[in-house]
Amino acid sequence: MVTATEEKKVITSDENEEKDENEKEGSSSETPSKSGPMEELLRSVAKPPMLDDVVEGSIIAIGRARVFVDLHPFGTGIIYGREYLSARETLKNVHLSDTITAKVVGTDNPEGYIELSLREARQALIWNEAETALQNKTTFELTVSEANKGGLIINWSGIAGFLPASQLAAAHYPRVPDGDKDKIFAELRKLVGEKLEVSIITANPKEGKLIFSEKGAAPSERASLVEKYHVGDVLEGFVTGATDFGVFVKIEEGLEGLVHISEMDWALVENPKGRYKVGEAIKVKVIEIKDDKISLSIKALAEDPWNTAADKYHKDQNVDAVIIKYNKHGALASIEEGVAGLVHVSEFTNEEELRSKLELGKVYPFIITFFEPKERRMTLKPAS
Repeated sequence: MVTATEEKKVITSDENEEKDENEKEGSSSETPSKSGPMEELLRSVAKPPMLDDVVEGSIIAIGRARVFVDLHPFGTGIIYGREYLSARETLKNVHLSDTITAKVVGTDNPEGYIELSLREARQALIWNEAETALQNKTTFELTVSEANKGGLIINWSGIAGFLPASQLAAAHYPRVPDGDKDKIFAELRKLVGEKLEVSIITANPKEGKLIFSEKGAAPSERASLVEKYHVGDVLEGFVTGATDFGVFVKIEEGLEGLVHISEMDWALVENPKGRYKVGEAIKVKVIEIKDDKISLSIKALAEDPWNTAADKYHKDQNVDAVIIKYNKHGALASIEEGVAGLVHVSEFTNEEELRSKLELGKVYPFIITFFEPKERRMTLKPAS
């Protein structure tokens, strides 16, 4: 066995012999040189390994619970202690002259060696692969290993990644009518053991954060389904689920589109879940196709009420309006279905007074103070 001290002596001896040979060659040359052009290039260009750098070198000695690696021209690396123990199964199969990749974990070894880790190098290489996959939008077919109330746990190359429920494809999104978290968790657990096509959307090695998305991870099959549709198409579909932000509509097998809450009706929609039942047949209009995703609209099939409102209403007109919503600026009052204006809080002493005098669902007399139907904008003030 070669001890650390003996190994250092052997390396020093070899270096001295090489130096003597170089000096002999240099003395016989017409133009003496202290070193060859390659050594000068290495000294001028290469930088010594720093902490956390991933380096590559050949094994030059194997001692008891330690391995020495040639990191020419910067010295010798050593794998020992807990780093040797964590990689001992791998190191059982290495031989002299084998090339290995390791990560620098110490540069101030008392014996002058550069301390290395195989385990951390493997982790660094995996994170590099993750960052490359993120940039290239690479897709993977991976098995779901666990579920929690926020999403799914997926293992990739030995790293546990997270797939948030919000990043699930429409076909796997947990559509629970009342949004109950326990019911959502129960739906997510059904996906444990299933294989999903996913892509990496976040790779942060410092925080150990690896996040996946299933949305758009299988573009080829979805693209072939989407390409037959165009903006403006009117389609019939079936409601497959409702969320706080809209409803999903199945257009054909394997293809769903989303009707966002803002596209459900010209009037204010507070709760999409109460509008439609799963399985209900509805007509929709294609309003956008982007990244192989189809956005749909229900309200686009109806006449915009602001178009006809221009013929009915004008500034300074007295109207009756129902209070439909409060916001940070005041209250929204609707003079007819789909045509609403703002009653600003400045018309009252404070927000508390506004809410006490304008109750939700009640009708009050107002005067239109601003009316611009082309921009769908209107403001009102109490008539009395």
